[in-house]
Amino acid sequence: MKTMDIKEFQNIKIGNAENAEAGTGCTVIISESGMRAGLDVRGGGPASRESELLKPVAAAEGIHGVVLGGGSAYGLDAAGGVMQYLEEQGIGFDVGIAKVPLVCQSDIFDLTVADAGVRPDKAMGYEACKNAYAGNYQDGNYGAGTGATVGKLKGMDYCMKSGIGSYAVQVGDLQLGAIVVVNSLGDIYDFETGKKIAGMLAEDRISFEDSEEFLYRSTEVHDNKFVGNTTIGAIITNARFDKSQLCKIAAMTHNGYARSICPVHTTADGDSIYALSVGEVSADFDMVGTLAAKVMSGAITKAVKSARQAYGYPAYEDIASKKADGE
Repeated sequence: MKTMDIKEFQNIKIGNAENAEAGTGCTVIISESGMRAGLDVRGGGPASRESELLKPVAAAEGIHGVVLGGGSAYGLDAAGGVMQYLEEQGIGFDVGIAKVPLVCQSDIFDLTVADAGVRPDKAMGYEACKNAYAGNYQDGNYGAGTGATVGKLKGMDYCMKSGIGSYAVQVGDLQLGAIVVVNSLGDIYDFETGKKIAGMLAEDRISFEDSEEFLYRSTEVHDNKFVGNTTIGAIITNARFDKSQLCKIAAMTHNGYARSICPVHTTADGDSIYALSVGEVSADFDMVGTLAAKVMSGAITKAVKSARQAYGYPAYEDIASKKADGE
């Protein structure tokens, strides 16, 4: 097994667009010829668009774009810009009088980070498409990861900056990659070492408080639990799978969330994973589903370690350097 860059995948283009000052953005994944796709949602509060297309009983055999965005439900307008761009390129499902691009979207909640009045819109979605063709994707405080934060069980005063991350591997002819926007209620762990790398901060804002233990302190019902969360991502493979199989692969990929995020899949999260097939390679289904979880965990680690301090929220490198200095 060897690592590769997510941008090395054939038949797919990935681009970021953001408003750094406002703390929001979007990331688009485009397949001109169409990609088979599945979806599995585990969180209780998703913001999404065209999810019904990805159910095995739906007629659509493939889609042309996936948008990962900020802005919560407001940011779903970004898909309109993606549709416009793809239509201009003659990309979409041919219905005779037009080609209709099929575009799905999931969003994180980032409205509390900077300017709540600015969200991804049609113009930003269009820009992300142009950037995808220019190959501008990068990890960190970009695209949908611009306003991402983690460790929010006590609210924004104790959280850390996160971002968008990618990780990809190749085994023989099989390629498998993940892109993820880490915006979780819970803490983040390096799946290889078990070490916490980001999450809810203690009063000294240098050390961590354990979100899971904090949750266990009381059984009192909270009707207005903090809901500014959601981790969204996509697993991409050049192996050929149908929609039903991809829904199962997306479900298996959630094991990567469970290894790296705690708590996860709560009612205050909208945790979602797309599974996208962009090739014709033959590969064992269970092998791909199992490896997908590992690759997703790698992308989560990358998202946290690539993030930089912003909007007053410290990032991984800030906490690591302070601990190294003995503060």
